[in-house]
Amino acid sequence: MKALRLLFMIIFLGSFFLESPEADSCTSNLSLNVSIPFDTTNLHCLSVWDAQSFILRYAQTYANIWSFILSTPDTNSYIAMGFSVSGGMVGSSAMVGWVASRGASGGIKQYYLGGVTSNQVVPDKGNLQVIANSTFITLQSSRLFMVFQLQTAEPLSSLIFATGSTGLFPAPPSFALTKHLDKVSTRIDYSKANIGSSQGDGNSSQVDGSTSQAADSCVSKLNLSVPLLFDTTNLNCLPVWNARGYILRYSQTSPNIWSFILSAPNTNSYIAMGFSPNGGMVGSSAIVGWISSSGAGGGMKQYYLTGLAPNQVVPDRGNLKVLTNSTFITSQSSRLYMAFQLETNQPLSRLIYAFGPNGVFPSTPSFALTQHQDKVSITLNYATGSNALGNSYMNLKRSHGVLNILGWGILIIMGAIVARYFREWDPFWFYFHASVQSLGFVLGVIGVISGFVLNNQLHVDVSLHKALGILIFVLACLQIMALIGRPKKESKVRKYWNLYHHNTGRILIILAVANIFYGIQLGKEGSGWNIGYGIVLAILLTMALTFETQLCSKD
Repeated sequence: MKALRLLFMIIFLGSFFLESPEADSCTSNLSLNVSIPFDTTNLHCLSVWDAQSFILRYAQTYANIWSFILSTPDTNSYIAMGFSVSGGMVGSSAMVGWVASRGASGGIKQYYLGGVTSNQVVPDKGNLQVIANSTFITLQSSRLFMVFQLQTAEPLSSLIFATGSTGLFPAPPSFALTKHLDKVSTRIDYSKANIGSSQGDGNSSQVDGSTSQAADSCVSKLNLSVPLLFDTTNLNCLPVWNARGYILRYSQTSPNIWSFILSAPNTNSYIAMGFSPNGGMVGSSAIVGWISSSGAGGGMKQYYLTGLAPNQVVPDRGNLKVLTNSTFITSQSSRLYMAFQLETNQPLSRLIYAFGPNGVFPSTPSFALTQHQDKVSITLNYATGSNALGNSYMNLKRSHGVLNILGWGILIIMGAIVARYFREWDPFWFYFHASVQSLGFVLGVIGVISGFVLNNQLHVDVSLHKALGILIFVLACLQIMALIGRPKKESKVRKYWNLYHHNTGRILIILAVANIFYGIQLGKEGSGWNIGYGIVLAILLTMALTFETQLCSKD
């Protein structure tokens, strides 16, 4: 009886140890029970997802053949390894493998991720040239080993690893893929066997191990957790949009290659950097990048801005020669880092920076870009590393505002006050009224012209402001015409002329004041301009009320 008990314990313990998970690591030798169609002795080995114990082995077997073995714990779910152009899921091609019910059935397929919903993840499609008969997946020591070979000069360096929900596997006839349970994206330097995490779901989404926001600045060293394809030690650095915390790093890597890294706060919106021939949006080409807060999607694209309407902002078009596989965006320490390289002797110096509305990102199939929430334009001197916040644009914008405030918003009102309350000073009041109104008209006309020039440069939608300005200009022209055709005092039509002239002037002043405050808001000049003009307007209004009270008391 004791012998039977001892035998039972030996069998029980033996089965326990046989079924216990055997950890895989890059320090242990790869020993599979199945034959592999390529040499595994010289494979590079990397721990690509520590939280999930994902181990990747790879090698360039031939000049254009790359071999991969992905080792993961068997959690009774599918495993996936995606190759992405930008680091985002959308647009990537993935190898997905599974072994169901402890080895009862399994498979491996390529999927193309056309979007973030299940019906946009298409089986047996993708941009990977998988070598025939090179794919298989096996279960050994409670780990899955997914093997495949790709025909390519060099695989994409932005990789995505994911696990599916427990017990849910692709099945015929559709082989639909359920949404991943967890994922992480990394970037690999195949030659150096270096890798860094860039974005994940759940606990793995905190790339830097901290949720606190870290500010970036040109005095701090760029320390990304992902390797880039170009040297970052000698980048020029300058703040390009202080109000939004935008930092640009750039350098001329070779005679016709320029490298850029745009750093911006992650506000759960897209960020954009445009290159413009004239400082305006229309005609510019922009690099746009995004990473959604959920991690479900991200990417980078070039857009060509043929007009101001959303349907005139065309994806995958533009005048920028972007180097293949050079675009990359990652989220780190609550900031986005968008990297890309351009092939050009020298990039355009007129740059535009923008960000989109919160939570609204380009998506398949159109990848339409919603209107920006805010933007700024600058002129960059690449040689000196200095930039001007659109000096000509800023000067013109402020000149437009000052001229219209002085012309329509101050002098016209002063002329009206003199005409109403100083008639006993005849003929001084008339000459003063005519002179001040004429000067106000001239300044206002120059202000209107500068507004049209400014609008042609910026190509922004200020339809209401423009319409009010044109209406004010028309009313002012009517006032000038009325002055020329003024009837004599004894004329019977003089009272009708007075009624027309006075009321047209009042309407002009009301519209001018409203449009001035609206223009200050559009120009984002802050409260200083509102307060300054408000004080002047309050003084003029107080004077008018005082004189009106005195006039009424005389009557």
